[in-house]
Amino acid sequence: MTGDVFMGAGIGFFLLFVALILALRSFGINQEYQRGVVFRLGRLIESKGPGWFWLVPIVDRVVKVDIRTVTRALDTQETVTRDGVAVRVNAVLWYRAVDPARVVTSVVNWDSAVIQAAETGMRDAIGQSDLDQMLKDRVSINKRLLEMLSRTCLQWGVDIDAVEIKDLDIPENMQRAIAKEAEAVREKRARIIKAEGEQEASQKLADAAKIIATQPGALELRRLQTLSEIGVEHNSTIIAMFPTELLEAAQKIAGK
Repeated sequence: MTGDVFMGAGIGFFLLFVALILALRSFGINQEYQRGVVFRLGRLIESKGPGWFWLVPIVDRVVKVDIRTVTRALDTQETVTRDGVAVRVNAVLWYRAVDPARVVTSVVNWDSAVIQAAETGMRDAIGQSDLDQMLKDRVSINKRLLEMLSRTCLQWGVDIDAVEIKDLDIPENMQRAIAKEAEAVREKRARIIKAEGEQEASQKLADAAKIIATQPGALELRRLQTLSEIGVEHNSTIIAMFPTELLEAAQKIAGK
């Protein structure tokens, strides 16, 4: 009789222990940045938000998804631009899960899928761009790449926040060619500026000559100003001057 009592008590404790384990497993807790996708007998039920939630023991299964923004540096991609230049490109990607149920049910290993799609899209975007565009207008390339990735990843429940090309490496011979081109452009600009300056100076001198020709005294004043400037810079220089009237008289005699 006593043995039966102990056996019944042992079975009772065992059942209580099993019930306690099942009760503990029937409750779950999600952090603020987590969502739980619940499956009941293999079928999708719903997504549980942050906080605690209840599950049917043994019947329900939950898969947790982190909805925070993920930052990933993409591997270096070696590809060729539209104008046939081999380049090496690095980029950074920011993405996050916006539909946890679709993330779990539509793709296996969604992190890896997003990275592979980003690297493939980056190669396609570079292949559609010229080298000059990549050097001068990365914003449009980033925008094109973002649109391509958004269309692909949205069907997986993933939103692409941003993608940015970080580094661009080109061959040394192409770097030298670009440097020569830039130097030629700067030299051309310098020559144009110098020519424009000489043109403006000649125009000013022509205008000044016309004014001096109409005012004989202006020439004498300009000559005296020149002497003053020479005297300041060259104190040991001796200058002999002739009156302007003598020069005019000589010109009249020569004319007769």
